[in-house]
Amino acid sequence: MEDKDHKKIGKELDLFTFSDLIGPGLPLWTPKGTMVRHLLDDFVWELRRKYGYQKVEIPHITKKDLYEMSGHWDKFEDDLFRISTREGHEFALKPMNCPHHTQIYARHPHSYRDLPQRYANTTTCYRDEQSGELNGLSRTRAFAQDDAHVFCRIEQAKDEIQKIWEIVHVFYESFGLNLELRLSLRDPSTPEKYLGNQELWDKAEKILRGIAGKNKTKYVEAPGEAAFYAPKLDFMTKDSLGREWQVATIQLDVNMPERFDLTCVNERGDKERIVMIHAAIMGSLERFMSILLEHTQGTFPLWLSPIQVKILPIGEAHFEYAKNVFEKLKAENIRAELDVSDETLGKKIRNTKTEKVPYALVIGDKEVADEKVTVESRDNGKLGESVIKDLIDKLKAEIKEKK
Repeated sequence: MEDKDHKKIGKELDLFTFSDLIGPGLPLWTPKGTMVRHLLDDFVWELRRKYGYQKVEIPHITKKDLYEMSGHWDKFEDDLFRISTREGHEFALKPMNCPHHTQIYARHPHSYRDLPQRYANTTTCYRDEQSGELNGLSRTRAFAQDDAHVFCRIEQAKDEIQKIWEIVHVFYESFGLNLELRLSLRDPSTPEKYLGNQELWDKAEKILRGIAGKNKTKYVEAPGEAAFYAPKLDFMTKDSLGREWQVATIQLDVNMPERFDLTCVNERGDKERIVMIHAAIMGSLERFMSILLEHTQGTFPLWLSPIQVKILPIGEAHFEYAKNVFEKLKAENIRAELDVSDETLGKKIRNTKTEKVPYALVIGDKEVADEKVTVESRDNGKLGESVIKDLIDKLKAEIKEKK
């Protein structure tokens, strides 16, 4: 299984690295790896933007008071990186983002007409994981979450969760990952493990059951798998190696709005308690990348490949025309590399395959004379000659499909 390990694949594709000077569990992303992260995050944002989400930003530290009020301090006290200031104040590196987002909502009163408020924020969180539990990108001490929180009235929750449901399915279908559903509920035998009152939890669990039923999705109920503050819909998938993973999650939180006194002014002019929906599509980008690398063995679709096209001139006489091809691809926002090394054509092609670049363009005497390129596909073998314009049209159509 070592050859299928994401750590080995990531090193071969030059996506990320670790440094003893920085510390275990703290990945560093190379230019190629950063490109992939941004492409994934941009895809999620593209799907969210259609439903009216707005981007927000938050700091990476907070006073302990925030997490004491949210309940996270008692629950995660041993997992927090703590910071003591010169003035004796205690801060923590944030292990999650939701309490910060409550304070953006709470910055001023809201009318019911303002709701839903939909905040999206991809930002790094930090947890003091034990050294023996760290594993490449699968378990880290620093991880970015593609977090979103919706603040709405309880009668709006079904529609908002349905929108997130659509985003989740479009995203995972693009990678050929089929989803199953787990309804994560409280363990009724240990009510002390969960914050909030029974009546509100019952209401939240009923709404999530209704969503699962409406979509006619087969699901299993999992008592004891709820977050300590909310029941949730957990989306499960199996990768190409047959392993099951929990990926996206949607949580319906009736507890945190109570703890932070989040309200809107309703039609009668009264304060009305709202609910909060937590939604992560990839969850941890690091963990999702580890799953994706092992699922695809690093063979990314064209839209996600950090290098989409490698241009391979056979000799120095072909460099000028190859550079012209490179500039045309670059002008159309196609990520290309030009290999003008002294290696043989065979070695250049082997290197391109090792790097898992989707397309190689071979240029020799005939291609220069005909003003064409010979196209080799990583997935479909030799495709023959093509004029540059036709090739660009084909590549752009394939990129747009996100398949």
